[in-house]
Amino acid sequence: MTISPVIRLHPDDGVVIARASLPPGTVVAEGVVTVDRIPSGHKVAIKPIVVGEPVRRYGQIIGFATAPIAPGQHVHTQNCGMGDFSKDYAYCADVKPTPNFDLPATFEGIRRPDGRVATRNYIGILTSVNCSAHVAGLVADVFKKNPFTGENPLAEFPNVDGVVALTHKTGCGMTQNEPLALLRRTLGGYARHVNFSHVIVLGLGCEVNQIGGLMEEQKLAGRLRAMDIQEVGGTRKTVEAGVAFVREALADANKVKREKVAASELTVALQCGGSDGYSGVSANPALGAASDLIVRHGGTVILSETPETYGAEHLLTRRAVSREVGEKLVDLMRWWEEYTEREGAEMNANPSPGNKAGGLTTILEKSLGAMAKAGTTNLVDVLRYAEPVTKKGFVFMDTPGYDPVAATGQVAGGANLVCFTTGRGSVFGCKPAPSIKLATNSTMYKRMEEDMDVNCGTILEGSETVEQCGQRIFDLILKTASGQPTKSESFDFGGAEFAPWVIGATM
Repeated sequence: MTISPVIRLHPDDGVVIARASLPPGTVVAEGVVTVDRIPSGHKVAIKPIVVGEPVRRYGQIIGFATAPIAPGQHVHTQNCGMGDFSKDYAYCADVKPTPNFDLPATFEGIRRPDGRVATRNYIGILTSVNCSAHVAGLVADVFKKNPFTGENPLAEFPNVDGVVALTHKTGCGMTQNEPLALLRRTLGGYARHVNFSHVIVLGLGCEVNQIGGLMEEQKLAGRLRAMDIQEVGGTRKTVEAGVAFVREALADANKVKREKVAASELTVALQCGGSDGYSGVSANPALGAASDLIVRHGGTVILSETPETYGAEHLLTRRAVSREVGEKLVDLMRWWEEYTEREGAEMNANPSPGNKAGGLTTILEKSLGAMAKAGTTNLVDVLRYAEPVTKKGFVFMDTPGYDPVAATGQVAGGANLVCFTTGRGSVFGCKPAPSIKLATNSTMYKRMEEDMDVNCGTILEGSETVEQCGQRIFDLILKTASGQPTKSESFDFGGAEFAPWVIGATM
């Protein structure tokens, strides 16, 4: 079977996507040949586009021609840019029943005493402020496996996945309003996270984010052990006390047993980073197919990165289960417009240099591809950053587009597993939730196979459909939730990537 050198995603599109680098003279449509070299994953015009005319991909507007574009020309930042256009939010217009499967899938999970189900079993060390970060790291390092000698302090506790310190750069020098509330909401979400069996929080003692205030505001009394370095008596004494707490907790944490549980216990964070022109063609739609399976099995998926949904929100409002839910999403977009204007930035600043090198021209194009991760089911809720996820199905959480910050909010909200698509090759982990990496193309997958869990480039090559790849992803989600390590876990990723969203002035 001969495979076309390009991919056309919708009959209304005026551009097609190069499967591989195309030299001048390549036939890309009837009567159309390339006049430029078209890099892999980039767009080539298949019809004339005049200045100011919309450029369409996925059947949707991704930008407007800033120069005349002839058939066969490369379409990118040199001739395509942002522009205003009206969006039909059509609230709830595309809502449809989402029947659950009669026989839900299962995985081997860890049932906690309160009934929640974990996919991993960690002991966590949180910090109220950056000033206690090093001390938290010293405690965790006592229990870290030595990659050179193979010495493993947790060898006697095979049911404990590790001891992890999650540190950050804030907690003081901040205003005591929204910035503090957001940090406390994030830390509270991690303190309550089902993948932690025990949690200790370390503070310095004089910071704005007082541990007592954190515990009271987040109702954490009885859920964690708290220590202030100043009160305990300095670094050495606090490390000794922290190590003693962990040693005391290990025996109890090791008592857990995995048991068969329904896939409805899954809450999966949907993430993308280092996206390219293939992201919206292969890995994101395939993850969308897996997301639909999760929802139909009674589980939950969380789409985030509000700036990377900008320009495509009208497609999600149509799937909102109520006008109220849809309007909450639109309100987020207005907030981000005002926020970026106040900071002297613009929404189209989001595509990174790597995104653009991979073929993504505007934030509109990036957003349309990114939202494919959420599949086709109804939007049941819209949440603030790090708010607890309480509803089953497809939910949206407000986060920045920066991957570590976005994933931190999703895990704080309760995600017990992360699926992360990448085209350029992102390396990412997210303790205490395992992170599955999905490669958009085979070239990158083969180059970075030690970091990638799934190759979705099979879709581009025609050897697998989006639905087949989605089923493969869903099967791996169940295996990972049952304890099978991911590639990022093999490298011990996930501690340094903890990054609460910092807003407001540093005082």
